Amino acid sequence: MHEQMNVETTKEQVASWDKKYLWHPFTQMKDFVNEEPLIIEDGRGVILRDINGKEYIDGISSMWCNIHGHRRKEIDNAIKDQLDKVAHTTLLGMSNIPSAKLAKRLVEITPEGLNKVFYSDNGSNAIEVAIKMAFQYWQYKGCRDKTKFVALQYGYHGDTLGAVGVGGIDIFHSVFKPLLLETFVSPSPYCYRCPYDKDKAACSFECLGGLEEILSKNSGSVAAMVMEPLVQGAGGMIVHPEGFLSGVKDLCEKYNILLIADEVMVGFGRTGKMFACSHEDVTPDIFTISKGLNGGYMPLAATLATDEIYNAFLGKYSEQKTFFHGHTYTGNPLACAAALASIDIFGNEKVIEGLEPKIRALQERLEQFWELKSVGDVRQCGLIAGIELVKNRETKEPYSWEEKIGIRVSYEARQRGLITRPLSNVMVIMPPLSIKISELNNMMEILYESIECVTGKS
Repeated sequence: MHEQMNVETTKEQVASWDKKYLWHPFTQMKDFVNEEPLIIEDGRGVILRDINGKEYIDGISSMWCNIHGHRRKEIDNAIKDQLDKVAHTTLLGMSNIPSAKLAKRLVEITPEGLNKVFYSDNGSNAIEVAIKMAFQYWQYKGCRDKTKFVALQYGYHGDTLGAVGVGGIDIFHSVFKPLLLETFVSPSPYCYRCPYDKDKAACSFECLGGLEEILSKNSGSVAAMVMEPLVQGAGGMIVHPEGFLSGVKDLCEKYNILLIADEVMVGFGRTGKMFACSHEDVTPDIFTISKGLNGGYMPLAATLATDEIYNAFLGKYSEQKTFFHGHTYTGNPLACAAALASIDIFGNEKVIEGLEPKIRALQERLEQFWELKSVGDVRQCGLIAGIELVKNRETKEPYSWEEKIGIRVSYEARQRGLITRPLSNVMVIMPPLSIKISELNNMMEILYESIECVTGKS
């Protein structure tokens, strides 16, 4: 018989139940169950509080999704107001008010030409939608051989099988290889570890040359190119050099290949503009967003497409051109109401306009990290940053997996009041956009001290 929770649940009970029943994502549970679990009870602004009353700066925006801070009354109230009307209705053959209003708002704020909105519930599913749209589009256009995809090395687009199929991180994806799409992998513009052994000063976009080689040989069989614009997140916060994104777009147009831009992580102000594609005036054919879409409150995602893509699916019922894809909670009214409130905050508080001082402050604090012997590279785009820790700065020799340097630094930071999560040995900085400069300075001081404590200073 299952245990029933009493009215008064003790901290010890919660910790015990977590270890006994929960299987955590991207977590080696053999190690986890031997550690004291961090269990969050509440939060406000950029501060989270655990069940023991200890406070932490949310340095990763609760997995890159929180935008305006925790417990924003505008978003809280929008969800409460919608609860007084209806919690969920299907979008299969009918609609609801928040989903229609949000679709209009998204078309207004995303890159021009993306006029159709298809909802799902998370970033992985938004990519699944994009992949299936691209595939089906070419079938209906009579190009039935265009069934393959191109992705970037170190790319990450989620954990469902289609999304994994266009991913490029071996440690996450290689085990599933027998199940995956056939995908061509193009070199990533990972300037610190350039696959062509170039430095930034001598860079001639050899990585774009590698992409063009793939496209020129396989244009007849490639449906779409999938990429994260400006910053590759889970691959190690790899910041692309200026001009790479527009170069990819030009090549896709040259070889008649669709461009799918995955802005699940970089969207909604993270890069200093509302969307990363806007930095280089690129409109992709298909565009995916999630995470920050409703401020990090509820599961919600959207895949936007051009009229050209949408129109290919129009036809008589008997032609069966319908887009056969959908989710139970597609266009959930509560999530859409939260998203509308979040977008309102951007406008009412001029969030994007207020980012520049914070971006400069982050840049200044990052300079300090070069004092640490273990820092091999520091990269930043807007309020996103990655600090790559290496065993030898001169040779760029990485720390071994066994040393668990990134994990140890994150644990040390936790003890000092900062929540962060590394990507191997890359320390990630991605606070809510609402962070104050004083809080940002405190966050960076804790991270500096934590790296110094684990790896030494000089």
